Amino acid sequence: MTLLITTVIAFVGSHFLLSHPLRAPLVSRIGERGFLLVYSLVAFATLGGMAHAYKTMPAQPMLWEVGDGLWMMATVVMLVASILLIGSLIGNPALPDPTVQTKPVPQPRGVFAITRHPMMWAFALWAVAHILVFPIGAQIVLSVGIAILALVGAVLQDAKKQKLMPDFWPEWSRRTSYLPFAALGSSRLPWQAARLRPHDWAGGVILWLGATWAHLPLAGWAAGIWRWIA
Repeated sequence: MTLLITTVIAFVGSHFLLSHPLRAPLVSRIGERGFLLVYSLVAFATLGGMAHAYKTMPAQPMLWEVGDGLWMMATVVMLVASILLIGSLIGNPALPDPTVQTKPVPQPRGVFAITRHPMMWAFALWAVAHILVFPIGAQIVLSVGIAILALVGAVLQDAKKQKLMPDFWPEWSRRTSYLPFAALGSSRLPWQAARLRPHDWAGGVILWLGATWAHLPLAGWAAGIWRWIA
């Protein structure tokens, strides 16, 4: 467990350090390509160490009983996470833009009306779902690390984008919210803006069905609706 905690801290901490305070000085010294090489090597090494530590953990007892109620809750949470993740891939101003051109601030809609960080919240919800149905110490440590990486990373991303996109990000932040539904609840956005786009639903459901089905051949136990169908 000590090794797992150490590797999770190394993975999360190195990501934060290289993505934010160390990025500029490293790029100035070794260039963008050199930085990407260092970043990739560190990410690969720390991720591999974390995976190895998790895989070699001895069997652990469940910390609470997992019945159909928790499985149903986790199944719904994973559907929401899948929709947020797929929705974040289209029209997301937080994704790298090779053109680096000033663009008008759009009216948030779909998953971006719910939160300006749908991808990060998708990862956090993934962590919550896995803690619910697989409550062993190792899984909790791993999932908490992923949730911290996602949610703290979103806050740091906001600060970074404020500097990199001064003509876009402050207004985008004003129109949207970090916390899900906060902009809608405060009347900054009409609730109609959160109407999901067709690809949000379709892609999210396909990902949800595929990812939960893959649990059976990869992990040896069924997840999602396949738990009741298989």
